[in-house]
Parts: sequence; C-alpha cells; structure tokens
Amino acid sequence: MTAPDPEWLRDFSRKLVEDGLCASAHNFAPVRSIYRWRGKIYERTEGRVSLHTSHSRVQEIIDRINKDHPYEVPGISTRPITSGNPD
Repeated sequence: MTAPDPEWLRDFSRKLVEDGLCASAHNFAPVRSIYRWRGKIYERTEGRVSLHTSHSRVQEIIDRINKDHPYEVPGISTRPITSGNPD
C-alpha cells in the first residue's frame, strides 16, 4: 500500500501491528509513484508499506485502510507466500 504522507503511513502501519492485524510492517520512503487518476497522469513522492499477515486477516486490513486512508481509492494488493521460514 502507498500513501501520500510517509509519516502518516508509518503511524498507521504501527497501529495495525499494535492491533494484531499484522505481524510486521516494512515502510519504504521515498517511493516515486507514477499513475493515472481520472484521466490525468500524476508523478509524486509517497510512502509505501509491506504488511506481513495471515490470509484470514487481509479483509480486516482492507476494511481499516478503506476507512482511514487519505486517498479516495487506496492502492492495495496482496501476494501469497509460497515458501519461506515456517517459524
């Protein structure tokens, strides 16, 4: 997920960890984003976070993002983990 304010994103992702919705959050800033929105091309600096959680928590996180995120339509994507450290 990205957000226009890296500090807001850091605080938001910290709350998700504190509330037990994800195990960890890795914040990256700055990220240079280029995207189309309502027919215009935008280029801006944003923050990005990678959240690590279980599949069963994804919808709760999406619901929280849609409720609290400053963007009208936040960009959210998920990726399955097919292998890794089982611990």
